[in-house]
Amino acid sequence: MTDAMTGAISSLSAAQSAIRGLYGITDPLLTPGDALLDACSVALAAGLRLLQYRNKTADAHTRLQQAQALQRLCAQHGATLLINDDPALAARCGAAGVHIGQQDGAVAAARAQLGPEAIIGVTCHGDLALAQKAVADGADYVAFGRFFASRTKPDARSADVQVLNQARQSLPVPVVAIGGVNPDNATLLIDAGAHAVAAIHALFGARDITAAVQQFNRLFPQ
Repeated sequence: MTDAMTGAISSLSAAQSAIRGLYGITDPLLTPGDALLDACSVALAAGLRLLQYRNKTADAHTRLQQAQALQRLCAQHGATLLINDDPALAARCGAAGVHIGQQDGAVAAARAQLGPEAIIGVTCHGDLALAQKAVADGADYVAFGRFFASRTKPDARSADVQVLNQARQSLPVPVVAIGGVNPDNATLLIDAGAHAVAAIHALFGARDITAAVQQFNRLFPQ
C-alpha cells in the first residue's frame, strides 16, 4: 500500500470518528474579540467535540492568533478543530483540517498543503452530484444545506432533506447538515441521515451555551 493510500485511509478514518454529533461553527458577530475564546471554552467544557473556526473579516494576524488559541483549547478538551476556507491557516495553527466551499479551491490543492492525514470537508449545497465529485476528489466529509432559514447565510439556496438520506446511503463519508439548525429541528435531519449537524446562532448566539450543547448532544445516540 502506498503512503498516499495509507494517508487517505487515515484521513477518512479520522473524519468518520470526528464528524459526529454537534458541529459548532464560530461567527465573529456573535463572539467578537475575546468573547470567542470564552464562548468556545464554555462549549467545549459542555461537551462540544467538533469546532470550525470561521472568520472572514479579521486581518491575517488576528485570525492566526485566534486559530492558534482555539487549537490549544480544542487539544485540552480532546476536540477537533477545522478551519473555514483557509488551508494555509489550518497548516499554520495545527488544525486537524479544513472546510472548503465550492468557490474556495480544490480538494487536491488543500490536500497538497495539509497532507494526506488532514480532514477535508466540502460544501455541497443540496446537490448529491457535487458531493459525489467531492468524494471522488478526496473529500473526507460532505456538508449539505441550508435546510431552514439561516441568519448567517439568508440568501443561500435551500436543500431538500432527502439529499441527506441519499448521501448517507451512497457515500462512504460522513454527512453534515447545516443552515438554521437548532435543537428543535435537528432531529429531522438526523433521522434523514446526517451524522452531524452544524450550528452557529443556535450555539454561539444562545443565552446559555452549556444548555445548548447539552440539548444538541442528547439528540445523538451514545
